Amino acid sequence: MTEPAAKIPSTLTKSAGVRAVAGGLGLHGLMAVLSLAMVGPFVWMLLTSFKSYSEAADPAWMPQAFLWQNYPEVLRVIPFARFTLNSLMIAGWVTLLQVFTSALAAFSFARLEWPGRDRVFFLYLGTMMLPGLVMLIPTFQIMVHFGLVDTYLGLILPAAFSAFGTFLLRQFMLGIPKALDEAAEIDGASKWRIFWDVILPLSRPGLVTLAIFTFMGNYHSFFWPLVMMKTVDKFPLPVGLMFFDSERGQATQLLMAGVTMSVVPLIVLFIFMQRQLIRGIQIGAVKG
Repeated sequence: MTEPAAKIPSTLTKSAGVRAVAGGLGLHGLMAVLSLAMVGPFVWMLLTSFKSYSEAADPAWMPQAFLWQNYPEVLRVIPFARFTLNSLMIAGWVTLLQVFTSALAAFSFARLEWPGRDRVFFLYLGTMMLPGLVMLIPTFQIMVHFGLVDTYLGLILPAAFSAFGTFLLRQFMLGIPKALDEAAEIDGASKWRIFWDVILPLSRPGLVTLAIFTFMGNYHSFFWPLVMMKTVDKFPLPVGLMFFDSERGQATQLLMAGVTMSVVPLIVLFIFMQRQLIRGIQIGAVKG
C-alpha cells in the first residue's frame, strides 16, 4: 500500500488564505482610489455648474444652493445649439472618412502582396511618433495654399487619415483566414468585392471601435479649430465655450454648465455602443 500524502499544516493554509484576502482587499482599495481620481474632476465640474459667480472660485465642492438657471443662461448667452451641430457635423464626417480610408489602407497592408509593403507600413506607422505640434505649421500652410482656412473642409480633410486607425484595422484583418480571399477569387470576385463584401463585415468590431475613438477625439477637438476658424457661426463647441472667458470674464460656473451639456452626446454614444466597443477591444487584444 502507498503511504498517505503528507497533510499541509493548517497554519500554512490559514496564512495563505489571509494573504489572499489581504491582497484582494488591497487591489480593490487601489482600484477604488484610482476610480475616485478619475471621477473626481467630473463631479467637480458638475457641482461647479450649479454654483453662483462668487462661489465658482470657492474651493468648497458643494454649492450653497443649486442654481439650475445656469443651464438656460448658457443657451441664452451663446448659440449653443449651433456650436453643437458644428461639432457633430465635423466629428461625423471625420469619423466616416477616417474609418473608410483606414480600412482601405489596412486592407492593402494586410491582404495584398506588393513590393515594399511592410517597409511602407512601418514608415507610415512611424508618423505616429511625430507630435501634433510639429505637423501644425506645415498643415496650416497647406490649408492656406488651397484656400481652406476658415472652412469646414479645412478641419475635416487633415483628420481624415490615421496611422493609428490603419494599424488597428490591419490587426483585425490579419486575423481573418486567407482562405476566404482565395475562395472569393475562385468565384470571380474582384479585390474591391473581396474588401467590401468579405473583409469589411468580418472587421465590424474593429470598425466600430475606431469609429467611437475617432468621434470622441474629434468632437472635443480644440486646438486645430482654434487655429483654423475665424467665423463665429462655424465654431465647434469647444472653441465656442471660450466666450465665457472673453465676453463675461471668468464665468466658470457657466463654462462648467456648457461643458457638462457638451458631454451628453458622448455619454449617449457610449451607452449605446459600449458592447461593440468592449468586444472590439477584446478581439483586437487577442489578435494583436
